[in-house]
Amino acid sequence: MWLVFAAGAACCFGLRGILYQWTSRQPAERNTLLLGVYLCGAVISVILNAMLGQAWTSGAWAGVAMGFFSFVSNSAMHKGFAVGKASLVALLAGLPPLVVVLGALLLWGERLSLGQAVSFAVILGGGLLIKSAGGLSIRNMNGAQWGLLALVAFALTDLSSKQATLWGGETLPTLVLMYATGSLFFGLSAWAAAVRERHKAQAARASLETAASAGPAGYRSGWEESAVALEETAGGNRTPGWGRSKTMLVGMAVGITNITGMIFMMPAMRTGVTGLVSAIIALNALIIMLYARVVLREKLKPLELAGMAFSFGGVLALRLFG
Repeated sequence: MWLVFAAGAACCFGLRGILYQWTSRQPAERNTLLLGVYLCGAVISVILNAMLGQAWTSGAWAGVAMGFFSFVSNSAMHKGFAVGKASLVALLAGLPPLVVVLGALLLWGERLSLGQAVSFAVILGGGLLIKSAGGLSIRNMNGAQWGLLALVAFALTDLSSKQATLWGGETLPTLVLMYATGSLFFGLSAWAAAVRERHKAQAARASLETAASAGPAGYRSGWEESAVALEETAGGNRTPGWGRSKTMLVGMAVGITNITGMIFMMPAMRTGVTGLVSAIIALNALIIMLYARVVLREKLKPLELAGMAFSFGGVLALRLFG
């Protein structure tokens, strides 16, 4: 049954990746968007737990660690895409199962059978083929530090999820604390970004005022209009792209896929082998690839097709040996 839950999580996270890809091309402020994603998760998990009445146990506090590591991983991955080569960052961010398998062995003594180990290697190899098909070069390592940080943080999120189940944490209370923690950090980040924009606008206004005082008499009205426009933009009254309300609402819509994936992921971690669950969930890249091929009309490279075949073959082998 854990394989079904892990596959469900992979599908949800694949859809989330598609929506992330789409929103990344829109004029939306990243921290506000992700704040909406996490607020949605917090609200839905609170409502569901009020309906289902899952017990609040001490194990649920592992959700705080999950929220922090999730915040770090998402922020690092976005930063890596902004400053480095996308294929390198995606490759590194797709390797958490390697860390998860090692961590599960050291922390809980989890070992894979021979058949499971072969299946894991095939699935991971397929993922590597898919992610490295974009022309990754060892000479272009820009953004590698952010990709590595995302790798470790994603792995720690998975391990924290497993630890929550081992401590007896129920799914929904754990997710309430996870999303509340993530919302706090993204909220602080959005507030800090707004403060920086306000300071930039004030500095620009001071610069314009200085230039106006040294210029012709008729120049003053022009700088006043520019200064007002800068302050309105920084204050959120007028933005060149999406406003805060729209960005938050879109983020909350995207958050439905995220919370659904986590609801699938927690039971999978509870009953399955940690490293294998992480490997199956990492196959959400296949969903994104199909979207790129069908909707974005991107051509699939031979390595990507081979990676898809390897991944599906690994899942079938895991069904036989797991």
